Amino acid sequence: MSLILYDCTSAPSPRRARILLAEKGIAHETVQIDLRQGEQLSEAYRRINPQCTVPALRTEEGLILADNAAITAYLEARFPNPSMLGETPAEKAEIASWNWHIEFDGLLAIAEALRNSTPAMANRALPGPVNYAQIPELAQRGLARVQQFFADLNERLGGRAFIAAERFSVADITAVVAVDFARIVKVKPGEAHPHLIRWREAMAQRPSMSL
Repeated sequence: MSLILYDCTSAPSPRRARILLAEKGIAHETVQIDLRQGEQLSEAYRRINPQCTVPALRTEEGLILADNAAITAYLEARFPNPSMLGETPAEKAEIASWNWHIEFDGLLAIAEALRNSTPAMANRALPGPVNYAQIPELAQRGLARVQQFFADLNERLGGRAFIAAERFSVADITAVVAVDFARIVKVKPGEAHPHLIRWREAMAQRPSMSL
């Protein structure tokens, strides 16, 4: 059995998995899940991933990994080269810390702004099998958080080629996806973010970033 990625090309979370698989050169099959049509909530997909989210990865042993944290941990252990989580204890700690900050301050802030303001997501303010009502105030807070995230990331990238540990890592993958995803709430790097713009242009040279 080969690896199978349950994907949605328009969504940011599965893009992280696609980039990781490409950077490691891992062969796999892909099954598209149509989020716009609510396929993630179908009984057929619930049997695959009860969390009703993408990405999900079916391993060669038949194990279902239902989030990016599990997918990254599995692929790093199964295919250790090139390393995306660091090699030394210090590298691993720095990359893990920055990846968490980018998820919390970046991706979650963007999702907060989007899911609490988009009419199509009424009662779908959080992903998963349970419906939650929108809270408009959270959308406003989310936008403020995204602006601060861009400022913090720009400061971090001053004089640096990569987010963490002086090497390309999962932190760079997560950051690229977050920066690109922010366009959906009409936030993008500008004149106040020269280091962020320079880094994103450099990242664009990697073939995986076109996925």
